[in-house]
Amino acid sequence: MQLTHEHREIQNTLQRFIAQEINPHVDAWEAAEIFPAHAVFKKLGDLGLLGLCKPEEYGGAGLDYSYGLAMAEALGHIHCGGVPMAIGVQTDMCTPALARFGSDELRREFLAPAIAGDTVGCIGVSEPGAGSDVSAIQSVARKDGGDYVISGQKMWITNSLQADWMCMLVNTSDGPAHKNKSLVMVPLRDGPGGKLTKGIEIAQKIRKIGMHSSDTGLLYFDAVRVPQRNLIGQEGQGFVYQMQQFQEERLWAAVSSLVAMEQCIHDTIDWAQGRKMFGATLADQQWVQFKLAELQTEIEALRALAWHACELYLQGQDVLQLASMAKLKAGRLNRTVADTCLQFWGGMGFTWENRVARLFRDGRLGSIGGGADEVMMGIIAKTMGIAKRRVV
Repeated sequence: MQLTHEHREIQNTLQRFIAQEINPHVDAWEAAEIFPAHAVFKKLGDLGLLGLCKPEEYGGAGLDYSYGLAMAEALGHIHCGGVPMAIGVQTDMCTPALARFGSDELRREFLAPAIAGDTVGCIGVSEPGAGSDVSAIQSVARKDGGDYVISGQKMWITNSLQADWMCMLVNTSDGPAHKNKSLVMVPLRDGPGGKLTKGIEIAQKIRKIGMHSSDTGLLYFDAVRVPQRNLIGQEGQGFVYQMQQFQEERLWAAVSSLVAMEQCIHDTIDWAQGRKMFGATLADQQWVQFKLAELQTEIEALRALAWHACELYLQGQDVLQLASMAKLKAGRLNRTVADTCLQFWGGMGFTWENRVARLFRDGRLGSIGGGADEVMMGIIAKTMGIAKRRVV
């Protein structure tokens, strides 16, 4: 897919913002294991970057999905994985279904402030006993008068320690597992950055081996009352809506990893050219040259795959297979690039502050979050017709 001048201008704007407002603070945010999401999102909202693909009537730019992916690629210039992921949750994980299927009232209440950067959102799918198997979630929403009364748990929730609302997948009936789920907008606080809603508890801040600047939590919901008007789209269609969100999330994950991997290779080249050993530099070793050349080729192949999927997606085609392939390849390539480059850094690669070591930690999530590698392979096998589809 050919990027236009407009795509490049969005990327240039974001790169300037990253250089001035994000990268100077990344090390401190990594050490604190959280970043000021409200402050950062507000600045992004003021630049018009949180609603590139969202309807204009709610503050968005009304552009096609390729502009969102162009932004995702530019986010790779951030010197960590946690902050880009948090931004991606806001733009591509907790808002697509709301923008596409939500009522006008819901979109004005939740989508417009999210686009403006006035609120922070999160997506509530995973639970202690249900991660990649979305059909296994146990959280329930029963009707009581004009409300849903929600009880359950959500785990591994990015942005949840700071989020003002959650786009939450819950069981709204006792029907078949793929037809009894709904997406409901759940206010987590009484206002931006305010007190938690009655019945909601942030039970635990989850410490992770990477993505340190991104806050991740376990949340409990105990008879939380939410108006039934907070339902997104049709009741019982939540699984379908979430699968559609996953396609965009997985393409976002693939494209957002490209620049960070390339920077890892460039940093390693610079290191190898100055590292003297056995009468030459590390970069003079043919094995090092060939391996880095191979990795750069793999990155370009992933870029072509992801943008090809985007082009077909814009044409209205189903890209379930290609998005799954891109997600699978990105997760594995993140691990390979970081591990290979770290090896070339030797002992220096095993130090905490090294950016290659940070990618080694952060990039490992790529094969787990948003659907594990094994789930991606299962989807690909089914779309190839070599694995049976479950009858529901």
